[in-house]
Amino acid sequence: MEDYNNTEFESLLSDKYFKELEVAVKAVQMACLLCQRIQQSLLSKTNDHVQSKDDNSPVTIADWSVQGIVSWVLSESLGSDNVSIVAEEDVQVLSKVTAIGLLEAIVKTVNECLAEAPQFGLRAPVMALSTSEVLEAIDRCNSMGGSSGRFWVLDPVDGTLGFLRGDQYAIALALIEDGEPVLGVLGCPNYPVKKEWLSYHNGYRRIVSNLTSLSSESWDRGCVVYASQNCGNAWMQPLLHKENKFIWPNSAKQIKVSTVDNPALATFCEPVEKANSSHSFTAGVAHSVGLRNQPLRIHSMVKYAAIARGDAEVFMKFARAGYKEKIWDHAAGVVIVQEAGGVVTDAGGHPLCFSKGLYLEGLDRGVIACAGAKLHEKIVKAVDASWNSSSL
Repeated sequence: MEDYNNTEFESLLSDKYFKELEVAVKAVQMACLLCQRIQQSLLSKTNDHVQSKDDNSPVTIADWSVQGIVSWVLSESLGSDNVSIVAEEDVQVLSKVTAIGLLEAIVKTVNECLAEAPQFGLRAPVMALSTSEVLEAIDRCNSMGGSSGRFWVLDPVDGTLGFLRGDQYAIALALIEDGEPVLGVLGCPNYPVKKEWLSYHNGYRRIVSNLTSLSSESWDRGCVVYASQNCGNAWMQPLLHKENKFIWPNSAKQIKVSTVDNPALATFCEPVEKANSSHSFTAGVAHSVGLRNQPLRIHSMVKYAAIARGDAEVFMKFARAGYKEKIWDHAAGVVIVQEAGGVVTDAGGHPLCFSKGLYLEGLDRGVIACAGAKLHEKIVKAVDASWNSSSL
């Protein structure tokens, strides 16, 4: 990673999305610190602020709180008339009588976080937000996307299972313009400085963390990675800690994808959960192209951050029949990897389509992200050769 040089800094200042990028990075930084506190609370005691959605996937107080915070910050900083947001969560569960305690906790959490806004160079609310104002901020994220105009895409906690287990998760925010992602921010609160930590089982990693100073370089964790389209650079900032003031953008360092193009030396990422991804098919593709390293299984879009930062070279995801990829699970990561020098397409080599609503419609079999074109071409050919014999 390299520090800013003057030429790169000037190009960022002149970027057409500079203001949006600044606000987005600050909002995600705030959200990361909030999530770290909530995750510690969830891991240290029994907490009933975890709900199940209609598809039985978990949702926590962090999901709704982050959605409310990011929605409020974007609207206040950029003008509510200029902000349209597609986001994963809705307020239906919170409107139930049985959710009163959960809603009270969310309102408290949102206000505590927004009170810290000046630390990030943002304006805090004049007075604490009421319950109705918090619900309004969460519910404002009701855009359905589309092929024209500008809208934001937010996954408040991507990888909730990882979040609940004390493992990897991400806060993902992207700006889409006329159906194309033009800005991406990924907050990775548990992303370690050294990539070796990513491969440790989360339980062992928590034990080691208790024995290691959180300020030490070996266990320094938490970052935000970001990029805007056609800037030719991707950046990484450490998370703000303690009472420090957030500095924009001088604490950032440039990140680039790996230069490894020999499959035998490459590392590939895949999802941890098997419910919506075929590990057996990715293993077969990996073997056929000569990928010999053990797969790096990571919850959430942290996989995109790993590719962009050069910690891995390949990310493959081939969903099981009936599963539809959501735009909020990929938009931010695609921009960041591409600007860091990588390639992201579907398994047919086509760009991912973000212009058809909430899903990646027309997706050809799966998603492939690579550090370079040579590896990408080999993966695409291997998928073609193996697909007809698969059960997907």
